[in-house]
Amino acid sequence: MSTTDAMKIFISDKDVPWENVGDGVRRKIMSWDNKLMLVKVEFQKNGIGVLHQHYHSQITHVESGVFEVEIGEEKRKLRAGDAYYIPPNVMHGCVCLEGGVLIDVFSPMREDFIK
Repeated sequence: MSTTDAMKIFISDKDVPWENVGDGVRRKIMSWDNKLMLVKVEFQKNGIGVLHQHYHSQITHVESGVFEVEIGEEKRKLRAGDAYYIPPNVMHGCVCLEGGVLIDVFSPMREDFIK
């Protein structure tokens, strides 16, 4: 994805390409500016969002599927319609129990996603 793809005002899902990021996981970087980024992440059943941390604040909406989400020392099972917040520098990850999609919002934007 190039910097010309950034800062889209109107975003058509069909125009944004999928990027494979791991076994059973792919993402679409929908749009961003230097303060904010929206990312759509699709998981197949048993797909894993490996435990990691970053300095960005993150809010995620469960668009579909069922996920076991771990944030810090706590785990919860979340379903379509649920959401969660991850403070900066807190270890987190997930396991997809039923195939689905997560919608991630990061602040500031994730520079590592566009390099």
